[in-house]
Amino acid sequence: MARSGQKLQIFALGGLGEIGKNMYVVRYGDDIVVIDAGLKFPEDEMLGVDVVIPDISYLVENRDKVRGIVLTHGHEDHIGAVPYVLRQLNVPIFGTRLTLGLVGIKLKEAGLASQARLHPVTTESVVRLGSILVTFFRVNHSIPDAVGVALTTPEGVVVHTGDFKFDQTPVDGLHADYQKMADLGRSGVLALLSDSTNAERPGYTGSERRVGENLKRIFKQTRSRIIVATFASNVNRIQQIFSAAELTGRKVAIVGRSMVNVVGIARELGYLKLDEAMLIEPEEATKLPPEKVVVLSTGSQGEPLSALARMARGAHKTLSILPGDVVILSATPIPGNERFVARVIDALFRLGAEVIYGPASETGVHVSGHGSQEELKLMLNLIRPKYFIPIHGEYRMQRRHALLAEEVGIPKNHIFVLDLGDVVEIQNGVARLGPRVNAGQVLIDGLGVGDVGNIVLRDRKLLSQDGILVVVVTLSKQKGTILSGPDIISRGFVYVRESEPLMEEATRIVTNTLNRLMTENVSDWSSLKNNVKDALSRFLYEQTRRRPMILPIIMEV
Repeated sequence: MARSGQKLQIFALGGLGEIGKNMYVVRYGDDIVVIDAGLKFPEDEMLGVDVVIPDISYLVENRDKVRGIVLTHGHEDHIGAVPYVLRQLNVPIFGTRLTLGLVGIKLKEAGLASQARLHPVTTESVVRLGSILVTFFRVNHSIPDAVGVALTTPEGVVVHTGDFKFDQTPVDGLHADYQKMADLGRSGVLALLSDSTNAERPGYTGSERRVGENLKRIFKQTRSRIIVATFASNVNRIQQIFSAAELTGRKVAIVGRSMVNVVGIARELGYLKLDEAMLIEPEEATKLPPEKVVVLSTGSQGEPLSALARMARGAHKTLSILPGDVVILSATPIPGNERFVARVIDALFRLGAEVIYGPASETGVHVSGHGSQEELKLMLNLIRPKYFIPIHGEYRMQRRHALLAEEVGIPKNHIFVLDLGDVVEIQNGVARLGPRVNAGQVLIDGLGVGDVGNIVLRDRKLLSQDGILVVVVTLSKQKGTILSGPDIISRGFVYVRESEPLMEEATRIVTNTLNRLMTENVSDWSSLKNNVKDALSRFLYEQTRRRPMILPIIMEV
């Protein structure tokens, strides 16, 4: 029963207008429930940045109202930010066994395992978080133990699908919970938040089982060593790789830290079934006949430090690519990673390997974990929400998903295509846009969280494009004269030995500028530095059409 004067608020701190860093918030009165806490990888212009996480300043400001974080599944773009969030908000975390197992690895690495409050849930669990009741339903995805979430609030039921597709022949035999979804729809759902990743793709997404059949066919036909790169978290794919290896009498060597970690936790929890005798160390793989070996590797996205990329560069400490090796890229590039993947494929071909890659429709070695248009319509028809909010995808995907919702009969004015920070407020069954909340991104660089911002990125871009000039000069405070210098040090701008006339003229301009200022009794450092920078910048641009970063260092004695 809705409380007088209270509103239901739904918004995203990550995951809208982008791929990754998913974080959604449902708030009723003084109770806040967070769904997922993911990261994304940096864009090209984010020089030196390791990962990007959501800005959680809204949650920190309302820390006393945050009742818990509910995780839908164990992919990086849904759990990767958990260690960073827990440092500021030590709230309970709810997830299925495999999801929490993968979170546990991250928390252990971050030194937070002892203080985290992890609560395992199943599809039968009912969790009360203040005035909000949370239940779960199974969905198919490219990782086991993925769930959708139903949040029963005094205003009505909000359903978040998580990442999903409808796989009629799932590898683990666990089908999506159609019955629960239909029951939710019959009981009445106020708002649906649904995955938009494949909203532009017509038809249905293929079954994971089909990939397994194609892998077995390739393994049977291949007489050389096989190297398979896939997402470490795709446990069902990894299971099928082991099955194909067992069928063809091959041993499996695992390389890549994340792959070793995921295989270890998935075996421990019973999500990955394999004969212990199949596993070998990478060193042993170099001694067995090629036709008896499979290497299971990270690097399907061309990450420069991944195991596959190291092998392609000849920089892996144990394994090298040999002529005749068959390399299977069992994944499609995440948007933005295409260039890295192409570079690795090129290097593999140069080393004499045969590489199986490209669209799943052609190679059959990958299918998406996200539902295509017909499956998105099916979800809408099962849940039958009053209001619809497309989530998880770039803006064009959200827009396409909104059109699909109109096709199945949801009124256009009941569909909200949101940006980060946009708030849908629902009161007495009526939804409208409310005041925005603070939302954005925080950049992680090494151990620094949020200390790299737009200004630092701008400086890095400038350094990468035109280099830096450091001008060092010592002035006499009493006499107002130059005691030593100016010395000009160039890095990434010009090669000094081949540009002596340019550097001599630059030195003369700095000297003349400082002498003029001191004659005019200008002595404060900021004026001296700014005038030197302006004069030198004008001269260098006229001569070179470049704008290096100029860093004057003026010392007084």
